[in-house]
Amino acid sequence: MIRIEFNRLRFLVVDDNAHMRRIVRQLLHGFGSREIYEAEDGADGLEAFTHHTPDIVITDWAMPIFDGIELTRAIRQPGNNPNPFVPIIMLSGHSEKKRVLEARDAGVTEFLAKPIAAKALYERILSVVLIPRPFIQTKSYFGPDRRRNVNTNYSGPERRKGKDDAKTIPVEPLDNRLVGRGRSRHEQEPPAGTTPQPQQPPAPSAAASPTG
Repeated sequence: MIRIEFNRLRFLVVDDNAHMRRIVRQLLHGFGSREIYEAEDGADGLEAFTHHTPDIVITDWAMPIFDGIELTRAIRQPGNNPNPFVPIIMLSGHSEKKRVLEARDAGVTEFLAKPIAAKALYERILSVVLIPRPFIQTKSYFGPDRRRNVNTNYSGPERRKGKDDAKTIPVEPLDNRLVGRGRSRHEQEPPAGTTPQPQQPPAPSAAASPTG
C-alpha cells in the first residue's frame, strides 16, 4: 500500500469563506498535514503562493476581486513564479461541464465539486503527487496535459494538431520525498496505466456546503 507522508507537504488553501477554509484545513490535518497556509481571496493567495512556495494549491472558484481561475492563470506564468508547475485543485459548487472545461483550459490540475468529501480530496491529492501529468506549453496555454487518456485512434474535434509551437514538458512526481520509507522505487511507483490504491482516509469531521 502506498503511503504519502502528508507531514512533508506544504498546502495553500484559498477561499473567501472562512468556514470552508476551516473544513479543508481539518481534512488536511486528518490526513497528517501540518504546514497549511490560508488566503481569503485570489490576490492574497498569489502573494502567499510566492512567499510560501506550497507543494499543492487548493482554491475556490468564486471569490471577489480575484477568483480561482484568475489565480490559476497568474500562477501558470513561466518565469514569473517560483513554481508554475504546482498542482492546483479547484473547488466549486458548480460542476457543469462548461465549468470543468473552463477550469481545465485555465491550467487547473484537478476539479472537485462541493460539498467535498475526505475520500475525494484524498484521491485528488494522491493523483497529483504520484502520477502528475506532463505539462504542455503553446502560445496560448501552459498547464497540465488536458488529455487524461491518449487514444491514438481518436480523430474528434479535440484531437491535438501537433503544431510546431507545442512543447511537452515532463513533470517529476513528488513521491521521492513523500512516499513512506522502506520501499524500493519500483514498489513506490504504480505500474504504467494503473491507478494506485490509496490508504483509507479518515472520515470527514464536517460537511461542506457549496459557496462558490
